[in-house]
Amino acid sequence: MAQNNMSIDSRSGFSRSNSVFYSKRQPIALPSNESLDITTFISSRAHHGKIAFVDASTGRHLTFSEVWRAVDSVATCLSDLGIRKGHVVLLLSPNSIFFPVICLSVMSLGAIITTTNPLNTTQEIRKQIADSKPVLAFTTHSLLPKFAGMDLPIVLIGEGHDSETGRGANVSRIKIVSSLENMMKKEPNDSRVKDRVCQDDTATLLYSSGTTGASKGVVSSHRNLIAMVQTILGRFKLEEADSRGGPHTFVCTVPMFHIYGLAAFATGLLASGSTIVVLSKFDMHEMLSAISRYRVTYLPLVPPILVALINNADVIRAKYDIGTLQSVLSGGAPLSKEVIEGFLEKYPTVKILQGYGLTETAGIGASTDTVEESRRYGTAGLLSPNMEAKIIDPETGEALPVNRTGELWLRGPSVMKGYFSNPEATTSTLNSEGWLRTGDVCYIDEDGYIFIVDRLKELIKYKGYQVPPAELEALLLCHPEVADVAVIPFPDKEVGQIPMAYVVRKAGSDLSDSNVMDFVARQVAPYKRIRRVAFVNAIPKNPSGKILRKDLIKLATSKL
Repeated sequence: MAQNNMSIDSRSGFSRSNSVFYSKRQPIALPSNESLDITTFISSRAHHGKIAFVDASTGRHLTFSEVWRAVDSVATCLSDLGIRKGHVVLLLSPNSIFFPVICLSVMSLGAIITTTNPLNTTQEIRKQIADSKPVLAFTTHSLLPKFAGMDLPIVLIGEGHDSETGRGANVSRIKIVSSLENMMKKEPNDSRVKDRVCQDDTATLLYSSGTTGASKGVVSSHRNLIAMVQTILGRFKLEEADSRGGPHTFVCTVPMFHIYGLAAFATGLLASGSTIVVLSKFDMHEMLSAISRYRVTYLPLVPPILVALINNADVIRAKYDIGTLQSVLSGGAPLSKEVIEGFLEKYPTVKILQGYGLTETAGIGASTDTVEESRRYGTAGLLSPNMEAKIIDPETGEALPVNRTGELWLRGPSVMKGYFSNPEATTSTLNSEGWLRTGDVCYIDEDGYIFIVDRLKELIKYKGYQVPPAELEALLLCHPEVADVAVIPFPDKEVGQIPMAYVVRKAGSDLSDSNVMDFVARQVAPYKRIRRVAFVNAIPKNPSGKILRKDLIKLATSKL
């Protein structure tokens, strides 16, 4: 944080003495106790909430006392299975009221939770397992086939205990060691083995897509998560009752395996006493019905859902009672003037707020906390509390002042420890002074607002999911009829961006666009699929061989 002897511009937060931008938000206090894990930190917070999680489709719910009893019981069983500090435990599951219970149980022991997308293929999951080396996995019966042929003990979520084998035609000799249901019935044992856990110990290992195509494990500590929780609590002031006098209610529309969902729904909001209504998967009707049925006050979402709310506003208001809704929280990409004003016109009683963060910053970075701030159109918001920023010229390495464009660097208590077993990637992203190179090209204006201009990382944003072009390019280069390829983001009103491939055929090939799309679709999760193809004679590249994606993007969008 800023020192008293620094000359800091109160309007922008910029210090000319060291070219650092400091947050204009009120600083948050962080616990000084070094022997503190995220689970204990959350469970020790006082609040007046009663219902913690509700399953939107079944109505089944967990009270806060039931959550913490379940966490203790599951932790006891994990300890009995030999899970210890530093062990990695994999969680493959759709959103569930039990997802947070598993995460908090694992982290309470000092073990490390790693999550993965249920849409991922067996091949993609196998890669993550090979990298993270989990000693145990939690999954549902329907997802068991994705573990076929892997020697990994499984705890089954939502099914009875089959001690020897998984069931189903596509499952061969999967060892199921217990079920979550049985674990939650276990009497907690206070004398169980529990290693001393410190704030600097690793808590989560979430995988973030990179431009190289190699997914990297982001190592976040208990301190990182504690800082994230404190930031969320400070931002929304959720300890205060809503306008009805009761706790706030959120509907979980985003995946819990992702940092957005994990930060907000599996950890952060639990500390506030808020009620979280969980959708197992996103469905517009289910979301709107849940808002009406459970009198939801906060709706976190990604821009494509926001656009759908605008486009279908008349039908929605006629069919659903969403009058309790107070705020929507958008993340994933900055919102345009048209979207913001379109939403406020259709839903005048609902505030629109935004957030910016990365897996590498535990989802924390910048935010707009009022409608007035969101109306600084195109902004990602003001720096989060305790967060510092630099704008660096990528060519010269010079730290730039207000209204100059360069790469955004961030430093703060939620910034990751590094990439798992990848010192080269860690060194290239996180320097010795704790500055994280975000890969986002930005500027900070005279009032301290961050504006994202472009991405150095070139990730494609499909429905809020990140799709690395290089991963798809590497796949397509394995096709026997592809000589060269480049993948770019193509704008789409419904989903944000879709992956588009420019393909150079090998001599004599009559490869079709459907051949290309089908080849990729067989090997990747649905959100990564190529959805548009164009054939060219050559891929434009600079002298060093780097693909000139901007030229291809310009070509692709020139006829829009």
